[in-house]
Amino acid sequence: MDMENALQALKALSQRTRMTIFRLLVAHEPTGLPVGVLAEQLRQPQNTISTHLAILARAGLVAAQRQGRLRFYRACLPKLQALTGFMLEECCTQHPGQCSASATLATHPCAPPPSTC
Repeated sequence: MDMENALQALKALSQRTRMTIFRLLVAHEPTGLPVGVLAEQLRQPQNTISTHLAILARAGLVAAQRQGRLRFYRACLPKLQALTGFMLEECCTQHPGQCSASATLATHPCAPPPSTC
């Protein structure tokens, strides 16, 4: 991951609703959630949720997959791992010992990578 990709991902996550959506999608891996369920859980209109999902998708943090009439959104865990690894690499170069435990977490696969990311 490079600086521009990291900045785009961090910018996408810097808004409360988008962070909440991303956290919900991570919690519902590997199946993901449709827009309607996200809208119900967040008590917001579907078009608002869709706008937030589009921003997260442009940052590479979520991906959609059509299942029948519904579009299910999933968190792109490899992108999250890349972002975490980038942050650790960029921020811990001066004090690598302080970040060693975090670095292990950043490279540990928390779920199989989705094929749609």
